Amino acid sequence: MILAGDIGGTKTNLALYEWTRERTEPIRLESFHSRDYSSLEEILQEFLEPPTPPVALDADATAETGLVHETKPSTERVTIAAACFGIAGPVIDNHSQTTNLPWVVDGAKIAKQFNIHRVQLLNDLESTAYGIAWLRLDELEVLNAGNPPKKRQALALIAAGTGLGEAILFWDGKSYRPMPSEGGHADFAPNNDQEIELLRYLRGQYLHVSYERILSGPGLHAVYEFLRDTKKNEPTWLAEKVKAGNPAAEIAEAGLKGQADIAKQALDLFATIYGAEAGNLALKALALDGVYVGGGIAPKLITKLHDGTFMKAFTNKGRYKRLMTQMPVKVIMNQQTALLGAASVAAALSLAPTP
Repeated sequence: MILAGDIGGTKTNLALYEWTRERTEPIRLESFHSRDYSSLEEILQEFLEPPTPPVALDADATAETGLVHETKPSTERVTIAAACFGIAGPVIDNHSQTTNLPWVVDGAKIAKQFNIHRVQLLNDLESTAYGIAWLRLDELEVLNAGNPPKKRQALALIAAGTGLGEAILFWDGKSYRPMPSEGGHADFAPNNDQEIELLRYLRGQYLHVSYERILSGPGLHAVYEFLRDTKKNEPTWLAEKVKAGNPAAEIAEAGLKGQADIAKQALDLFATIYGAEAGNLALKALALDGVYVGGGIAPKLITKLHDGTFMKAFTNKGRYKRLMTQMPVKVIMNQQTALLGAASVAAALSLAPTP
């Protein structure tokens, strides 16, 4: 048995698999609200705790004495050969201080506490990158078919959700090897006058304006607030919905349905900057084999991403526009890809010889 986890700022997904060499469905999968817990260990304790068995009544003893005797069958915690967790934050020496949670996660500590022989921590985008190899064609949406070279080169991965993650995959002669990064925290670079004004607006709130401040759930809300405060075109009904509900979700719904100009403008600006940064990453990695767009936001905005706004910004690289059009661009629709990648790594660890 192996254990896989996808640890995000909003939710933590954990799953148990009987995985050896082929992709399998999880035997058990549970999702937890990350901020309801003080640590990953607390979630693991709840997930791995043997279920409380039903109370069995001793019928013979009850008949003789009139007293109820309860017997509880013994249960044992499942034995786990290896575990792998993709974590939203930098991982150094199998140790991570999460970016959007007040957690410190240590692989060795988890291995000891839960008696797991091998525990591997990965950056969440590194975990998603491993998962790409296991995706089916029906789990991808093509934004640009491209024309990749016959000889394999490199892939790039960008994913906006609670935060913004980026990763590069290089071909080692046998397979794509993921290389984690924290590129989502690089400086935001505006491309036009409106984006310059957006940068100025955000600099009033943050000492450092990274791409994550825009390309994330909170970032979409920030883009909306910028338009609200500069264009003064927020309808009252939408203001109330944004205030009462999930801001990013309400803005996206209103924009996709064409219910409010400010929401449509927010999605336009968001998709443009998303495409531009995906193109930046593609250039830095020279991702001739393609770019994958992951995370929780892209599938929800897939109709917007298909309207050309994203790809126009992606290819808008001056003299390199022609090269950019040759790169395939695909959206990952399977929201469990990071978990899938973590499971594949845990499976490999379980089969590896003991050092």
